[in-house]
Amino acid sequence: MPPLLSSRALSLLAVLSSLFHVSLAIRKIESKSLNPCQDNSSFTATLFNVVFTPDNGSLAFEVNGISSISGYVNAEIDVLAYGYNALQQSFNPCDEGLQGMCPMNTGPIDDKFNIDVGQDVVKQIPSIVYGIPDPDIVVRIYIKDTTTNVSVACVEAELSNGKTVDQKGVGWSTAVVAGLALVASAVTSGLGHSNTAAHVAANALSLFGYLQAQALIGMTAVSLPPIVMSWTQNFQWTMGIIRVEFLHDICTWYQRATGGTPSTLLSNLQEASVEIQKRSLDYARTAFMHGYNELFKRTNEEGASTGKTVVVRGIERVGFRARIESTNIFLTGAIFFMIFVTFTAAGVALFKAFCEIAVRTGWLKGDKFQEFRNGWKIVLKGILFRLVLIGYPQMTVLCLWELTKRDSAAEVVLALFFFISMTGSLGWAGLKVFRIAKRSVSMHKNPAYILYSDPTALNKWGFLYIQFRATAYYFIMPVLLYILVKGIFVAFAQGSGIAQAVGLLIIESGFLIGVSILRPWMDKKTNALNISIAAVNFLNVIFLLIFTEVFNQPGIVTGVVGVVFFGVNAVFAVVLIVMVLLSTAMAIFSKNPDTRYQPMRDDRGSFIKSQTHLNTELDALGATARGNMAQTSYKGRDLDDDEDSYSSESLNRGRTHDAAGVPLPPSTGTSRRSPSRSGERPRSPIDPNMPFLPSDGTPRHGTPTGYSEAPRGMYNGTNDGSRNQSYAQFKGPPGSAHSHMGYRNQHSGSPWQRGAGYDH
Repeated sequence: MPPLLSSRALSLLAVLSSLFHVSLAIRKIESKSLNPCQDNSSFTATLFNVVFTPDNGSLAFEVNGISSISGYVNAEIDVLAYGYNALQQSFNPCDEGLQGMCPMNTGPIDDKFNIDVGQDVVKQIPSIVYGIPDPDIVVRIYIKDTTTNVSVACVEAELSNGKTVDQKGVGWSTAVVAGLALVASAVTSGLGHSNTAAHVAANALSLFGYLQAQALIGMTAVSLPPIVMSWTQNFQWTMGIIRVEFLHDICTWYQRATGGTPSTLLSNLQEASVEIQKRSLDYARTAFMHGYNELFKRTNEEGASTGKTVVVRGIERVGFRARIESTNIFLTGAIFFMIFVTFTAAGVALFKAFCEIAVRTGWLKGDKFQEFRNGWKIVLKGILFRLVLIGYPQMTVLCLWELTKRDSAAEVVLALFFFISMTGSLGWAGLKVFRIAKRSVSMHKNPAYILYSDPTALNKWGFLYIQFRATAYYFIMPVLLYILVKGIFVAFAQGSGIAQAVGLLIIESGFLIGVSILRPWMDKKTNALNISIAAVNFLNVIFLLIFTEVFNQPGIVTGVVGVVFFGVNAVFAVVLIVMVLLSTAMAIFSKNPDTRYQPMRDDRGSFIKSQTHLNTELDALGATARGNMAQTSYKGRDLDDDEDSYSSESLNRGRTHDAAGVPLPPSTGTSRRSPSRSGERPRSPIDPNMPFLPSDGTPRHGTPTGYSEAPRGMYNGTNDGSRNQSYAQFKGPPGSAHSHMGYRNQHSGSPWQRGAGYDH
């Protein structure tokens, strides 16, 4: 083999292959399918088995087929390993004692024979072929007329060494890690560790997005190398492509009941030789499956005649490898999405019931998960929205693809319903976040103020923006557009792999450039993680473009690039999974996991309110100054009424209190609660008679360390005469209630006010 791979690369690939293959069988190369490789081939096979064992130099064949060739023939065998012509040998069937081929007669052929291969030929086959899983090897047999030396038939088969990276363990492990991360983020959020919850949730979403991007590569119509097909098949569970017997039967029944005609390929495999991917004379032709036309009942294939090959690309190829009929792919994905949503909602409700029982029986302290117990319905809405966001790539591809297949009228209606409802809800939620942030900026000069201080907005819409920094709240809209456009290319361009590859290349390059410039995520580590994922996705679509052979590169290049694709993504996936596992473990087992993360630069922690942590007078003062919702929290709210949130249009309706009945705090001198009060200055929300203020006008605990003793106004830079005159009405004799305002003016440099819009 040409020196295209260094010894270090080969060692790395050997280590990676050991992760997916545990048994060490004898070296062999085998195939169990056969397909024609030239037009008007005079030989077709219904059974074909070939096994090559290099240790004893034996090439064993078992053929059962139909021949229309008559007379004496010669045979030529070519073995192509990663596009490299590793073996080429001619033989005369009569010399080898092959009675069924000496001479050949028209009619059925049922024969077994062995061919001895010399060690000089065996040594020409690269050793990497036997060690790397899912090798890209093709054996091709030409049958030539002895008189004219013209090929009258050509058959070929994809070979395997018995090793593959398509392992159920890989899919299950990634699913468990992603699920644990999502659960851990929910639990830590309920315990009040908001910073940890945001980081773990962001990492889990990033992992999910990367796995879905891998699955989408496998769904493209490009003729992929075997190792790439097998690797991407590991992650098709993220798209709902999971074989469950009873669900498969339900999908078939539903399609028949709604006027569709189910495919029956998988139940008739004994009647056809099936090949998922075919190599042409140029070593890489479109993937196809050979079978008789009567096995295929899809409406778009009814015109094919018996014996013709039927092309399957992309999504249909993925379904066949998962043992799902092509007509059941959409419904299977939709059912699994609904199961995912239903079980999650039921789990949240059961956890709410458990918490209430545990608190009443004394198993849990009364302040554990208090915010969740008080507002669990709003939390549930936020969780369901997050699930819609996670499942959006899956349902976008499957729904749009179903519109092109039209398996039945009812399935088309379901596809339209899922796509329109999910796209509409996510788009509306994104616009809602945009409106909330813009209002917060106009009122408080800071988008984080309302986004993080209003628990309704945070729990209901926070899934769209907590992974980004406060000033990049808008970035969820480009992300949704990115997912939608990718789904459109994968679903609608199934007939052209080149169009898909070029489209995905443009999309991924634009996304990578955008995130590299904007760096919209919450901190440096999260930005580095997501930019790395975007870079790997961009590299993958470059590989995908190479697989289309648009550059007319040699077959060996395509084969090696496929191995590199597996190596890069296997290493990156392991690193990503380990990172998510570590952050999840620290979130679960650490007493105070927030200490692992630095405070956000957008100061969101100053605005996130927690009733269970108001343990000091300073906390209580800060909560009141921020317009906290006191003990009512979520109670008494109409969960579907936007007017019960800072984020609603009620801010323009002349209200002077928030949804909990607490006066809203001023943020700047230009803030307005109502047009009717535009001539008045903002009033302090703090009642001078509050019990936690000293009645003698002296500090109860003295001046906090680090704060100036000098008098300081409530608003920086507003010590003008008019401001002092407006506060003169609160002055009074020492010890009176009116003297409390002077105390507040002296000690208004509270950290609860700084960063919350009070220092503008």
